[in-house]
Amino acid sequence: MLVSEVMLQQTPVSRVLPVYEYWLSRWPTPAHLATESLIEVLRAWDRMGYPRRAQRLHEAAQIIVSDHGGTVPHELDALLALPGVGDYTARAVRCFAWGLPEAVVDTNVRRVVARAQGGQGEAGPPRTVADRAGVTTLLETLTDAPSQCAGVAGLMELGAIVCRARAPECSACPIADLCQWRNAGYPPYEGATATKQARFEGSDRQVRGIILRELRSSDTPVPGAFLRTLWVEEEQFERSLQSLLEDGLIEPAPGERDGYRISGS
Repeated sequence: MLVSEVMLQQTPVSRVLPVYEYWLSRWPTPAHLATESLIEVLRAWDRMGYPRRAQRLHEAAQIIVSDHGGTVPHELDALLALPGVGDYTARAVRCFAWGLPEAVVDTNVRRVVARAQGGQGEAGPPRTVADRAGVTTLLETLTDAPSQCAGVAGLMELGAIVCRARAPECSACPIADLCQWRNAGYPPYEGATATKQARFEGSDRQVRGIILRELRSSDTPVPGAFLRTLWVEEEQFERSLQSLLEDGLIEPAPGERDGYRISGS
């Protein structure tokens, strides 16, 4: 559960699924992952983007083994203490892996709550505490769910399949009669909007990905002079290279005047 939640952060299911299946076949438990090298972990992560997620998942596995006996913890504080685990991921693990009552809020759930309860076509910028409260309140009006986790899962599916951002199928919605947005005649949204993700093309993220692709495909250190031929903008390249060094994803190769490798490889 922890692996899938981390992988699905900002990456669609279609890209995650083959990597996820391979990952679990190779490292079925935290103990298996904890003893692996970072370069192999990054190679398995392939091109899913945001490679720090892989690095942090690797670090989290080591902590799970050393501090929790190899079992992913269920306590919220313990989950939040793991590298790369934020509020959403921690609550999702508690809910879907451990069956504990949690108001797990993703984009689809926020949209359903905004429409059904708030009478607004869009959810607007995230508001963690208010969003969780909205989910809890909505679920209290829906008595058919056998548990809060089942209710949250239902809201996620409802938002993904029926209450879509564009062209919602209100005729197929099981809570259409309760929907304040529908009952108000679908008024246009006039509130604040969430910040859009910056373009990937030409970004530092793209440069970082190019550098990492070269390093993870090589069994020997890669000369910096060669790496610098991969991107035309020198200042952006140096900034991206430095950020990878600061993140601990790569390191200068020992004994090399100007060579780099994946950390620990």
